[in-house]
Amino acid sequence: MSQDDMHGYTVAYEREELQFPVYVVAFTGACLATVGLALDNVFLIALALLALGFAYYNYPLLETGKQRIGCGQYGVFAEGLGIISWRSIKAIELKQLDVRGSIDHELLIMLEDPLERALLVDWRRRPFYRFLMRLPWSLKGSVIRIPLDAFDRPPEEIAQSFTRMMGFYKR
Repeated sequence: MSQDDMHGYTVAYEREELQFPVYVVAFTGACLATVGLALDNVFLIALALLALGFAYYNYPLLETGKQRIGCGQYGVFAEGLGIISWRSIKAIELKQLDVRGSIDHELLIMLEDPLERALLVDWRRRPFYRFLMRLPWSLKGSVIRIPLDAFDRPPEEIAQSFTRMMGFYKR
């Protein structure tokens, strides 16, 4: 089963705000690389590599419309992670973080089992060229953290849908 076969509630990255900074940084990196090579300036080439590395890491933000996280009858899925079975999920919680006056939202998925046993399908093996790209989740102990502000749906709607589907399928 691949990620494209998943049905149910799915969420993609937002289409408007996130693309612009990635394009600007990529363009800036290309300009710095061109000027650095023309002037044979190692400092400019190093800055260009940093900018292009940042753009490469954030390239998935440009792939709008592709499902990144979601849930269905089998459990919760996330790109680059796999499908976590409903029976292995202890709780799903929406957490608000105040970061420098701005509120960020994270979806916390607490696991009852270790990740290896919780996964029905393991998508952690990625192609080499995608190894250094952004993932929509992080793992801290037995808690999977998913920052929700980059997605195309409101954080409250995402958390409510995940919780509602967990209550329905976990019976």
